[in-house]
Amino acid sequence: MTITNSNDVYYDPYDVETGADPFPVFRRLRNETPLYHNERYDFYALSRHEDVERALARNDIYISGRGVVLEQIRANMPIPPGTVIFEDPPTHGIHRSLLARLFTPRKIAALEPQIRDFTVRTLDPLVGAGGFDFIRDLALQLPMRVIGMLLGIPEQDQASVRDSYLGGQIGRPQEFEEGLLDGAMFADYIDWRAAHPSDDLMTELMTAEFTDEHGVSRRLTRDEVLAYVNILAAAGNETTGRLIGWTGKTLADHPDQRRELAQDPSLIPNAIEEILRFDPPALQTCRYVATDVEVHGQTVPAGSVMMLILASANRDPRRYPDPDPETFDIHRSIGQHLTFALGAHYCLGAALARLEGRVALDEVLRRFPDWEVDEANAHLVSTSTFRGWSRLPVRTA
Repeated sequence: MTITNSNDVYYDPYDVETGADPFPVFRRLRNETPLYHNERYDFYALSRHEDVERALARNDIYISGRGVVLEQIRANMPIPPGTVIFEDPPTHGIHRSLLARLFTPRKIAALEPQIRDFTVRTLDPLVGAGGFDFIRDLALQLPMRVIGMLLGIPEQDQASVRDSYLGGQIGRPQEFEEGLLDGAMFADYIDWRAAHPSDDLMTELMTAEFTDEHGVSRRLTRDEVLAYVNILAAAGNETTGRLIGWTGKTLADHPDQRRELAQDPSLIPNAIEEILRFDPPALQTCRYVATDVEVHGQTVPAGSVMMLILASANRDPRRYPDPDPETFDIHRSIGQHLTFALGAHYCLGAALARLEGRVALDEVLRRFPDWEVDEANAHLVSTSTFRGWSRLPVRTA
C-alpha cells in the first residue's frame, strides 16, 4: 500500500523556524500521522514512543550500516572500518564489546573526582564576574577535557584539539559529521602513544585482543584505532556539551525548580534525566530500511530511510501520561527515555554524560544558585539531527 499523509501536517528537519521549536509539529505527527512520509526529502518517520522504541530494537530491519543521519544515508557514503555507531551485526557487536570494556560502571564512577576537579577549576574563575556563557565557559571546556583525559591526550593540548575539532563551537554539525569519518587529527597522538603506552583508553584500544568477524584473533589496526578515538571524542563532546547547554536554558526557564535543586542537591540526578527527556541533544536518528516492513497498516519499502524522532517519543503522553509530558518536572518518574537510543546501539557513553551533567550542575548551583539568560545574545542551532545552543550567556547574582 502506498503511504499517504491524509492531512496537512508537514515536518521539514532542515527548516530553521521549525527547529527552534519542533514540538508542536511533533505533537501533530504523533496524533495525526504516526507513520509520516516526507516526499520532498524522501524519508519516513515514526514519532510515538512505542513505535520508536520498537524500531530501535529491530536492528535487523532498521540498520545503521549506511549511517544514522538523513543526508549521510542518502549520499551512500563509504563508512570506515571500526566506526562502530555505523555498523550492523555481527561486526557491530564485536567492535562494541571492545568499547564496552572501557566504559564499565566501575570505571565511570571512578572518574567523578577528576571530573569535579576539572569543573571546579573551570567555574571558580567566573565567580564574581556577574555572568558567564554556559557554552563558551563550560560546555566547550568540560567534555573535551574529560575525553582528552580518558584518551591520554596531554592536558595542555586538549584545548587545541577541542578548537580544531569543533571550530571552538558546539552546534556545528558539518565539522562533527566530517570529523567523525576522519581521525587524522588524532594520528600523531596515536603514534606517540604507541611508543609511550599508559593507563588510558588509547593504549587499551591499541593493545586489546579480540576475535573478529572472520574468526581471526588480532588487535585493532591503526586506522580502526583512529576511528574509535574519533568517535569517542566526537560523541563525548557533542552530547555532553549540548546537555550542559540545555541545563542552563531549561533551569533558567524554571527558576522555582532550579532553586529547589540548589536547596536539595539530591534531586539533581533525576533533574538531569528530565532535562535529557525534555530537550534531548539529538532530535532524531535515522536508519536504512533493509527489508519491506509494515507499520500502522502500511508498507515501508526496503531501501527507504526511517527517521526515528527521539524528541517526540520522549514527550509522548501515551508513555508519560502524568504529569503532562510537555511540561518540565524534576520530580517526574521517568523510567526509560529514548535520548540515548535503545538496544544494540544504546549510547555507550550515556553513564559518562550523566555523570558530567550531574557534576556540572551541582558545581554551578554551588556558585550560582540564580541566573537568567541574556536572550538577545543567546543563539540556538538546529540541524537535521542536533538541536542545542552555540551561545548561552547568563547573568548571575
